[in-house]
Amino acid sequence: MGLADHLIKRFIHSVLLILGVIVLTFLLTHIVAPNPAAVWAGPHASKAQIQAVINRYHLADPLGTQLYYYIIDAFTFNFGVSPYFKQPVSLLIETYFPRTLELTFVAMGITIILGVFTGAFAAANQERAGDHLVRAVYLIGWSMPPFLVALLLQFFLAYQRPVFPPNQLADPSLTLPTPITGFISVDALIEGNYGFFYSSLIHLVLPSLSLALISFGLITRITRSAMLDNLRADYVRTAIMKGVGEVRATYVHALKNSLIPVITVISLTFAYLIAGAVVIEEVFSYEGVGYLITEALYNYDYPTLIGTVIVVTISVITINFIADVLYAAIDPRVRTE
Repeated sequence: MGLADHLIKRFIHSVLLILGVIVLTFLLTHIVAPNPAAVWAGPHASKAQIQAVINRYHLADPLGTQLYYYIIDAFTFNFGVSPYFKQPVSLLIETYFPRTLELTFVAMGITIILGVFTGAFAAANQERAGDHLVRAVYLIGWSMPPFLVALLLQFFLAYQRPVFPPNQLADPSLTLPTPITGFISVDALIEGNYGFFYSSLIHLVLPSLSLALISFGLITRITRSAMLDNLRADYVRTAIMKGVGEVRATYVHALKNSLIPVITVISLTFAYLIAGAVVIEEVFSYEGVGYLITEALYNYDYPTLIGTVIVVTISVITINFIADVLYAAIDPRVRTE
């Protein structure tokens, strides 16, 4: 199977998976709420508002017709109007979701750096003090609840020793930049608002570090395992005998070939980071998609909740698809399996 055939196959699988999630949310909505119009209109909606929701979402039509319009709306990101925020759900997602992506991307960068280098270090020092220390650190971080990691960092690095700000997107006295890309630090940089740009980066440190500390262990384990296999390979011993040097053979030759399985793990880690961001954002009052989901749950705002879940699902599946593409491009054996 060629690369193009492999990509087409993975793309079709991704679209079918997204379609399955949309159908599942539709069915769950109708199971949880036999009268979804009353739920979607909000807990204090009038009869006229409920009737407007029935007309808008074709809820008086047969179930198959409702599902058809529901799928069309989902693929066009038309999720209706939030009964709590009084704004279109797509506009809310457009505002809040990029903030979570920005936090997640920064956390992902820290996670990859921590995971790869601690995994390589642990493998190079197998069964020695360095290996045991790395395993102890990532097991502690992995086993702790995300909110506890966030609270500890907040206490020690924001309140006990005020190194970083404890919460918010940025200094509240500063004006938010004009939305261009949706990523507030990038928008501030484009706009030339360097004060806000610096403040937003500083405010990103603690929440992104919290996310990284609870997730880097998986990459560490995979990197360590792959490194141990490669360090025993003939090409590493040959490189050392040719005078390349043990450090270079370990951290260049062996590490490079150990990164192939890490790519797949990165896509799984992204999904874990998105889920963890919901909790982390609440601790740090970071108004991203976690804030949006929490407010929607507290206020029975089902259109916002459903729309957010679908968009998050699509983003996770997209990241997995990109990981599949990279994996197939790096390792040709994947295309033939």
